[in-house]
Amino acid sequence: MLDYIHQVFADLVANNLLPEMFSYGFLINALIASLMIGPLLGALGTLVVVKRLAFLSEAVGHSALTGVSIGILLGEPITAPWISLFAFSVLFALVLQWVRGRTTVPYDALIGVFLSFALALGAALLMFVAKFVNAHLVEQVLFGSVLMAAASDIKVLLIMFVLVITLAWRFGNQAFLVALAPDIAHNNKISVKMHDYGFVLLIALVTVAAVKIIGAILVGALLLIPAASARLITHDLRSMVLCSVAISTFSAVAGVLIPMHFQLAIATGPAIILCACACFVMTLILHGARGKTAHA
Repeated sequence: MLDYIHQVFADLVANNLLPEMFSYGFLINALIASLMIGPLLGALGTLVVVKRLAFLSEAVGHSALTGVSIGILLGEPITAPWISLFAFSVLFALVLQWVRGRTTVPYDALIGVFLSFALALGAALLMFVAKFVNAHLVEQVLFGSVLMAAASDIKVLLIMFVLVITLAWRFGNQAFLVALAPDIAHNNKISVKMHDYGFVLLIALVTVAAVKIIGAILVGALLLIPAASARLITHDLRSMVLCSVAISTFSAVAGVLIPMHFQLAIATGPAIILCACACFVMTLILHGARGKTAHA
C-alpha cells in the first residue's frame, strides 16, 4: 500500500502536477505520518484540556526518554526500541494514576514529582547511552524528525489511529461526560475509575507512537496547543473537537512542508509546534476581536 502511494505521487510529479520535492519517499512518509498524528493528538487534546491534564502529557513524553535509553541498553534496535518504550511509558502512566488514588497530594504536584523523576532519569541514561550511539539519536528523541519516519513507524501510528477511532466511536460520549461531570457519570453507572485509567493509558500509547515524529519534549505541546486554540473560538464540545483536529493536522502538515519548500534548517518537530503556536496567536486575536464586537 505504501509503495502504491509513493508511485501515485511520483506519477503526479512526472506530470508536473506537484513540485519535485514530492518525489522523495521520505517526504511522502512524513506526510502520511502527519495526517495520522494530527487527528490523533488533536482529538485527544480536547480531553486533555477539558480534564485540565496538560501537565500529564508532558510527564509521559519525558518518560519516553527513559524508555528509549533502557531499550538501547537492553539491545533493542537503536532506531526502534518499541518494546521498552511502550512498556516503560505505559507503566509510568499507570503508576502515576494508581498513586493519585492513594494520596492526598494535589494531582498537579504529583505529576510534577513524576515529571522531575522521568526527566532526571531519562537525561542521565541518555547521556550514558550517547557514549555508544550517534549523538543525532539523542537529538531525534528529544525533538523528533518526521522526515525519518520509516514504514514501521507508520504501521505503529496506523494501529494507534485505528485504536483511537474505535474507542472514540464506542466510548467518546462517556469519556467527555466523565471529564465534565464525573458525579453524573457515576450515577449513570459509568465507571469513572476505568475511564481515568483508560485515558492515561491512551495518552501514554499515543505519546509513545508520536515521540519519533514530534519528539519527547514537544509531543505534549501538540496535544495542548490545538485544543487550547479551538477552545478560544468554539462554543460547543463537538466544534471544539473538530477545530482541534483541523488545527493539529494543519500544523503537522505545514511543519513538514514549509521547511522542506524553503529549505530551512529547522527540525520538523519544532517546526510543527511553531505552526501550532501561530494558529494559537491567530485564534487569540480572533477571540479578542469577537469579544470587542460583543461588548460593542
